[in-house]
Amino acid sequence: MTKEEIEAKLKAKRISYGMTQQEVADKIGRKQPIVGHWETGYSQPDENTLFILCDLYGTTVDDVFGFKKEHPSLSKRDKEVLKKYNNLDSFGKETIDIALDRETERVTSLKKQKERIEELETTTASTIIDIQPRLENNTRFIEYHHSASAGTGVFILGSEGVDQLPIPDTQENRKVDYAIKVSGNSMEPDYNDGDIVLVSQKVELNHGDVGIFIINNDAYIKEYGETELISRNPDADNIIISEYDNIVCMGKVVGKY
Repeated sequence: MTKEEIEAKLKAKRISYGMTQQEVADKIGRKQPIVGHWETGYSQPDENTLFILCDLYGTTVDDVFGFKKEHPSLSKRDKEVLKKYNNLDSFGKETIDIALDRETERVTSLKKQKERIEELETTTASTIIDIQPRLENNTRFIEYHHSASAGTGVFILGSEGVDQLPIPDTQENRKVDYAIKVSGNSMEPDYNDGDIVLVSQKVELNHGDVGIFIINNDAYIKEYGETELISRNPDADNIIISEYDNIVCMGKVVGKY
């Protein structure tokens, strides 16, 4: 379609819709001379503006110009946001661009972490990494063990594969040494089956704290009691420690992944 055909169709659609150039300019946030330039061939609207004009005139780009839009129509909300953005000065647009870039990076990082967890949950091979790589400057890796029982006990030391899990490299997370997945329901409602908990071996464990304990080669997540390891689910039994049990504390639970 020639430039003359485009300008003629724009003018004809505006007139048929009963609008003046000034009314069109007010609706789309432009000045009246710009609309006039589009209808005289002095300049042409960009692709997005063509779609907006056709929506305003109650028609489609395909009906007017004989070609189809390659992306979905803008919603009313999208048009309002686009209009507000176009009305900003250069400083305002730069501010919005910075915020969009930052939020896009944040969401992308979270998506990568989620995909990594799903990959770790489905893999059966043991992964050993001697030097911990970083996804981003603000991300570090910790060891990820697949099970600590909130029930019957799961053997983890020596035979279970260890993977790597990314966490934000914050001051709070620097005390985290490894992560482990909860298996069972004896610590509900605080820790549910399938939760991934963060464990520190640098923080002192006191009575009432939750820790990871190895008892006779089985790993448990339990509350540290004076004479027993406590299950927070009232329907589950506590673990009474006898003098014949071999028990080792593997660290304090300091959070969830």
